[in-house]
Amino acid sequence: MLVFIDESGDPGFKLTKGSSPFFVVALVAFPEVDQSVSAAQAIDDVAKKIGVKNEFKFSSSRPEVRDAFFACVMPFHFCVRAIAIEKDKIYSPHLRAEKDAFYAFFVKSMLKFNGGLLKNAKVIIDGSGDRIFKAEIASYLKRHVAEGAIRSVRFSNSKNDRLVQMADMCTGAIARSYRTDRAEADRWHQQLRPKIEDVWNFK
Repeated sequence: MLVFIDESGDPGFKLTKGSSPFFVVALVAFPEVDQSVSAAQAIDDVAKKIGVKNEFKFSSSRPEVRDAFFACVMPFHFCVRAIAIEKDKIYSPHLRAEKDAFYAFFVKSMLKFNGGLLKNAKVIIDGSGDRIFKAEIASYLKRHVAEGAIRSVRFSNSKNDRLVQMADMCTGAIARSYRTDRAEADRWHQQLRPKIEDVWNFK
């Protein structure tokens, strides 16, 4: 099993000065490796077809690019799980002050309460942060998630990884559905809905 993780929003709490009101972490899980390989190839193909020269990123993609992306990946066997955090309901001083701790806590929470999905999974996370933080979160996840759920954890640069880009697009689609100030906020969430197993609204 391969699992790709990304986030949407920022871990800041200056909500009146530009910090995002929601923070969403999502995983895209492929039970079969061959399906992940085929999906990556399909993403490559659609990128060439519609003229996407760089990576797919939900936040900077035009609506028609998002539509084409989801149409190309939906035939493959994968599922999506996510956790959505309304940040003004987070009262822990530690989580509000420590960005790495905030991120690690919610990634761990999503993986720990995975509904039995994870089995000997190779987890790939969009690569950001310093080397010490990466080592810490990898160790943290292995300690706090059920035995046998996670085989390995590594980080990958989204620029070179189509499936991390897929995690970005799926996370972005879910996160956008919480933005009632945006037109067609639920458009891509609805396109992805058949693949979504669970979205945990953290309170």
